[in-house]
Amino acid sequence: MDKYFHSFRDMIALRGLTDHTLKSYCTYIQAYLQYLTEILHKMPEDVSWQELRDFVRWLQKSRNLSERTINAAIAQLRFFTIYVLHQPWDQTQLPSRKFDAYLPYVPSKDETLHFISSMPDLKAKTMLAVLYSSGLRVGELCRLRCEDIDRKQMRIHITHSKSRQDRYAILSKHALDLLTRYWHVCGKPREFLFPSQRNQNLPIAPSFLAKHIRAHEERLGLPRRLTSHSFRHAFGTHLYENGADLLTIKALMGHKSLQSTALYVHLAQVGLRHAVSPFDLPAGGTCHD
Repeated sequence: MDKYFHSFRDMIALRGLTDHTLKSYCTYIQAYLQYLTEILHKMPEDVSWQELRDFVRWLQKSRNLSERTINAAIAQLRFFTIYVLHQPWDQTQLPSRKFDAYLPYVPSKDETLHFISSMPDLKAKTMLAVLYSSGLRVGELCRLRCEDIDRKQMRIHITHSKSRQDRYAILSKHALDLLTRYWHVCGKPREFLFPSQRNQNLPIAPSFLAKHIRAHEERLGLPRRLTSHSFRHAFGTHLYENGADLLTIKALMGHKSLQSTALYVHLAQVGLRHAVSPFDLPAGGTCHD
């Protein structure tokens, strides 16, 4: 099965995906090939549509995956079938799942600031401060190098982003003060701004911050609903609430599509709270009896 996996990895790498996305997509195909070897005892070319559907059900049940994640797995199975096996794909045999859209939880500005300021670990506190103040993705944060911090222009240079485009993010004065303190206290890192604790030549893993967020929620007696991405959502939402236009937010957050940025219209409280129904607006006449 190794030749199938290596072929898939080589083909998918041509799409110019980030390392994180590439690793995630490869995981689905690794699971599929392992399933064929250990359970079906079949080669990929000989798998029926029913067996492919059985695999998807097994994958979702065994790993407790969401419908959104299953759609990503189906997309990679399609890619594998077409570009590795050179076989046609019939989407009526294995259609994408439909799922309810949901709005992520976004803490208020006061809740966000309190959570960050009360974080006892200086490294985790600094990382959260940069996430919230600059709107970075956690992968972008972990891969920051010391040279990416531009103190003169008060901006952060983001490279190798999800959209494959470099951009500049805001560098907050408060975040810079915290970064300076962290840099002096935590060994004055020279390459990666937040290096791995095991190997200073590697960036820290996103799981470091996730672990500290969970521990701090328990410490504060909060329900477990915050993730690293919550602070990026908070950045976009609070910017919109403070009057920033969507095009500016799109540029700062590195979105490819304005549709992604439009999420913050729905998450913002100020717009809904101050909206007035047209039925309540003054007019030439009234029908309110």
